[in-house]
Amino acid sequence: MRVNQALKELLDLLDLEPIELDIFRGRSPAERHQRVFGGQVAAQALVAAGRTVPGDRLVHSLHAYFLRPGDPTVPIVYNVDRIRDGRSFTTRRITAIQHGRAIFTMSASFHVSEQGVHHQAAQMPDVPAPETLPPSQQRMRELFGDDPVVQAAAAVPRPVDTRYVTPLTWEAHRDPELRGSRTRVWFRYDAELPDDPLLHVVLAAYASDYTLVDTVLLAHGLAWGTTDIMGASLDHAMWFHGPFRADDWLLYDQESPWSGGARGIARGQMFTPAGDLVVSVVQECLIRTKNV
Repeated sequence: MRVNQALKELLDLLDLEPIELDIFRGRSPAERHQRVFGGQVAAQALVAAGRTVPGDRLVHSLHAYFLRPGDPTVPIVYNVDRIRDGRSFTTRRITAIQHGRAIFTMSASFHVSEQGVHHQAAQMPDVPAPETLPPSQQRMRELFGDDPVVQAAAAVPRPVDTRYVTPLTWEAHRDPELRGSRTRVWFRYDAELPDDPLLHVVLAAYASDYTLVDTVLLAHGLAWGTTDIMGASLDHAMWFHGPFRADDWLLYDQESPWSGGARGIARGQMFTPAGDLVVSVVQECLIRTKNV
């Protein structure tokens, strides 16, 4: 399996340590951030749940709440409750614990493969192919060579290759004409990954948290590190509609229909290059700033 270093480290983080029956331990990257990335906690929680579910059942939905900031300096313990094992559906509740307190909780549902009626009303937007767009970190370096904050963000290795169709938040911060309530970004993991459906779902869950808060910020010309701003994910829901591979391109079409009262809503849809809708996402986030 060909894997870049950043992705190798992520895959190692997803290989949770079993402590006891239905109890697992995860860790965070060695670099020290103020808090654990929300996508990491969601992905690890889904791995923990998946290890307690029969292999013939695939995750079809998750609903999560971020309760407290995660401490990246200590391990995270994941407790899995076996809520239900039915003939068609399996339900798990996962609680992530640090310092004796819950920092995150998730309910995840798994379903056996069944035949059923099918329709897709959502249409994939007509956007440039990912190969014609620069990687986001290259774009950041080229556009903001004079900005140390953006350069520092661009220098952090990422396991996922993201390519923006729409403006970056830093671009909209400088140019009000670029502000809007929609973010479109292609992403994929640049590797040859195993044929493990749970792994591909877990990696999509990890990537899904990268840009949703940014979609809310974009409408107001806000960007990380450029204003007195604090933002965080509050809750996160995903529905998985069909098979996909995280090592192939996915178009993540996101919009923010509303923000106010220090909160904002963002929702997204992930499409395969063939136009199949494979994932739906909704998130509520916290946005606080002294400048608005």
